Amino acid sequence: MKRTSLIFITIILTALLGVAILVSADGHASNSHQVVSNQTATSQASTITIDNFSFVPTTVTVAAGTTVTWTNSDDVPHTIVSDNKIFKSKVLDTDEKFSYMFTKPGTYPYFCSVHPKMTAKIVVQ
Repeated sequence: MKRTSLIFITIILTALLGVAILVSADGHASNSHQVVSNQTATSQASTITIDNFSFVPTTVTVAAGTTVTWTNSDDVPHTIVSDNKIFKSKVLDTDEKFSYMFTKPGTYPYFCSVHPKMTAKIVVQ
């Protein structure tokens, strides 16, 4: 009976190790590449990637005083423009960055002026 218990424990530990390896690769389970338009980052997240005509993640929640940096990883130019024109980047080519420090709590929707259907928001607490 001890041998059966040892085999069972070994199988369980192996399965748990496999899940831990999948999660540790990028902080998410292996199915994290689902629809990105519903992703939300919270806490100290301060980096947004522009890729495949999308802002990823589409919603970022940060503390007041946080600087958010956008990086254009797409093959085409993009901009970052807040709906109320509080912040506005120049046209960013591939691998160029734009940063803005959010000092006041509130919700800041923004879009790409080159591709207006690209939208997202920053929530400052």
